[in-house]
Amino acid sequence: MISDPNAPSMPRPSSPTAERVERPWGWFENLGNGDGYLVKRLLIRSGARISLQKHRHRSEHWVIVAGEGLLQIDGDTVPATPGTSVFIPQGTLHRATAGTGDLLLVEVQRGAVLREDDIERFDDDFGRAENFGREGDSGAG
Repeated sequence: MISDPNAPSMPRPSSPTAERVERPWGWFENLGNGDGYLVKRLLIRSGARISLQKHRHRSEHWVIVAGEGLLQIDGDTVPATPGTSVFIPQGTLHRATAGTGDLLLVEVQRGAVLREDDIERFDDDFGRAENFGREGDSGAG
């Protein structure tokens, strides 16, 4: 297979210790954390989207670093292009959708509870909205 020298390369894990967690829509990895914050990198595959969701215990700040798509924040739609930055207050419905290529974003979570089970899903392309809160639902979009 011949690769296109102009095509962007697939992002590699940010560090040898970063664990990439696969999801139906793409993947995420934790980049760092501290008291009251968690930083993640998410890749949403071309044409995929994360759940329409909200969080009870945290706010999020997203920065688009590569790709294009749409961000849905509290009923408003924002074009996602490199450099786009949005703040998602605690309890706000939100979703990210990749366009014709993969969408890569950095997410900063702030709050007292920063666990994967702090996701309330309202719509999900993978049938997980009905499973919210059930054992085995691992969260992350």
